[in-house]
Amino acid sequence: MGNATWDLIEVAAFVITLTALTPLLGGYMARVFSGEKTLLDPVLRPVEQWFYRLAGVDGHQEMTWKQYARALLAFNALGLVAVYLIQRMQGVLPFNPEHLPAVSPAIAFNTAASFVTNTNWQAYAGETTMSYLTQMAALTVQNFLSAATGIAVAIAFIRGLARRNADGIGNFWFDLTRSVLWILLPFSFLLALVLVSQGVVQTFAPYHTVTTLEGEIQRIAVAPAASQEAIKVLGTNGGGIFNANSSHPFENPTPLTNFLEMVAILSIGAGLTYTLGKMVGDTRQGWVLYGAMLIIFLAAFALIYQSEMVGNPQLAALGLTGPTALEGKEIRFGIGSTALFATVTTAASCGAVNGMHDSLTPLGGLVTLTLMMLGEVAFGGAGSGLYGILLFVIVTVFIVGLMVGRTPEYLGKKIEPFEMKMATIGVLIPGVLILIGTAVAAVLPAGTGSILNPGPHGLSEILYAFTSTAANNGSAFAGLDSTTPFYTLYLGIQMILGRFGVILPVLAIAGHMAAKKAVPAGPGTFPTTGVLFAALLAGVIILVGALTFLPALALGPIVEHLLMWAGRAF
Repeated sequence: MGNATWDLIEVAAFVITLTALTPLLGGYMARVFSGEKTLLDPVLRPVEQWFYRLAGVDGHQEMTWKQYARALLAFNALGLVAVYLIQRMQGVLPFNPEHLPAVSPAIAFNTAASFVTNTNWQAYAGETTMSYLTQMAALTVQNFLSAATGIAVAIAFIRGLARRNADGIGNFWFDLTRSVLWILLPFSFLLALVLVSQGVVQTFAPYHTVTTLEGEIQRIAVAPAASQEAIKVLGTNGGGIFNANSSHPFENPTPLTNFLEMVAILSIGAGLTYTLGKMVGDTRQGWVLYGAMLIIFLAAFALIYQSEMVGNPQLAALGLTGPTALEGKEIRFGIGSTALFATVTTAASCGAVNGMHDSLTPLGGLVTLTLMMLGEVAFGGAGSGLYGILLFVIVTVFIVGLMVGRTPEYLGKKIEPFEMKMATIGVLIPGVLILIGTAVAAVLPAGTGSILNPGPHGLSEILYAFTSTAANNGSAFAGLDSTTPFYTLYLGIQMILGRFGVILPVLAIAGHMAAKKAVPAGPGTFPTTGVLFAALLAGVIILVGALTFLPALALGPIVEHLLMWAGRAF
């Protein structure tokens, strides 16, 4: 069989595996957050109560959406300060065998904002910047907590849709603790064991000094990588210990680890669709969301794969075909696995990469940009994918309601002006941040001075940086120098606004929906459990993205694609 056949087999195996895991993981999460019994309860319930006593909180008291939001913001603000301080004191702290100095203030702020917001944008090289303690106590801990925050918000939104005439949407401390103890920790532990068995390093030993074949001395970085790699992908974080991320053989050594990491990235986002169905009492609702996500995901993969297989016509004209398309890609994985990984990581809010996105063809880069611009709702991040697509659900049922001349409804709740305003804010905030940030950087010398590629590709690099940070993704077109004070500070602020600027409208909708009474379905009620609604939902998501970002994309990757076929390269 040819390479294309094997690529299609891999995609089919990936979709089948993800679909099979969805009801299993989703059903388990529904039991966890509904307080039902699980196999882990005898061990974890005492630990859960100990955490509540240690923190001095009541994990079972119902919260209004405003109380939930205040607890969430306070907790994450504390995490931001803690991560910043650990980096600044790194030089005098233990577990620093390479004696790395304190991280500079600007990079420390950017990194703290990055890991607290589940972005994991890295304006630094991990091997030469962060000590083992910083990687573990600051970055890996936040990988758990930021993912748990996203899951908690998604569960609060589900409760808001499921409850009737209720004042509360749950308890943030309960949701956060259960996300960590029942979901992220046990599954990360199992995945880390598998990764170690495949060759992912896990050690506190100092870096190794070796002599190369040329007689040069080289330092080879090692680290406790497997433990961070597991939560990096499962929690859709993306920040790697090694600067080459998941293309580094110490993080992703085999095709099996590559496949498992891709599945892990989308598993929680996919599973939460089934959790929604279970908690609202109609699993068809969850499968509709899963179907809409899958439509967008497969269409995106097909476009990236086809574009990368065609490659650059200028190289083909020189007789350089086949292997030349692997520029920027790991030969271990090839074009198919690289295209699939690129689709997975930008469909989710995960910056993990197993190839150089800056080396993608213009249309390949266009698709990765578009997936982030759409809100990363094609399964999306841990929690953020579900509450992101639910914002689009509200917009879709509103449009359908206008078409049939009836007040829009979803899950027996009327969608009224307040919900539409909050949904609109949640959908538009990332777009506003992306476009304004790109425009500012494109006209200021501090922004354009970091461009390492001329022409439209340079604009694409700026656009990618602001898209990745506003969407809390973390991947990059690495041709842009983002280590300058302008980019570290601006992008750090943007990551915070992009994360919590969406979470607050989501919680507001959850609180208002929980207080509503159920509305019996009538003859004018549009069903939200069929193929038609899934197609409409996917269409609205793509349409909103096209209307918002097409002009910017036309100036960057689209014109670069046209010029490439006209014989010009950048």
